[in-house]
Amino acid sequence: MAMLRICYSETEGSQQWTLCGQLAGPWVQELRASWRHTPQTEPESRVVVDLSDVTFIDENGERLLSEMRNAGVGFVTAGVETQDLVENLKEKGERPLRRMMGRLTDGANPSAKPRLAENTTKER
Repeated sequence: MAMLRICYSETEGSQQWTLCGQLAGPWVQELRASWRHTPQTEPESRVVVDLSDVTFIDENGERLLSEMRNAGVGFVTAGVETQDLVENLKEKGERPLRRMMGRLTDGANPSAKPRLAENTTKER
């Protein structure tokens, strides 16, 4: 069975969720519940989800990330495929594409550094 570790940290002015494993199956609902039930301490508080160690995201996981993006959440990514997924998250109601993520696809560039993804969508 797929596993997902969800770590939460809060500092003055920001909240960060760090995900490790597969954002799939029942873990999508677990992250959704955790995210919705964690109050923002400040109105201007920045919320970031670190996807650097996520190895797989299913369709429901992509939908949740799209909801989070639409709510203003920023993402930290590692690897071209994860960055592409975040930049091209579908609008609510559209069917996302399922992809393998993270360490499984970073073999060509093992020294790749995580980076903060912008909340923008490219037109295709």
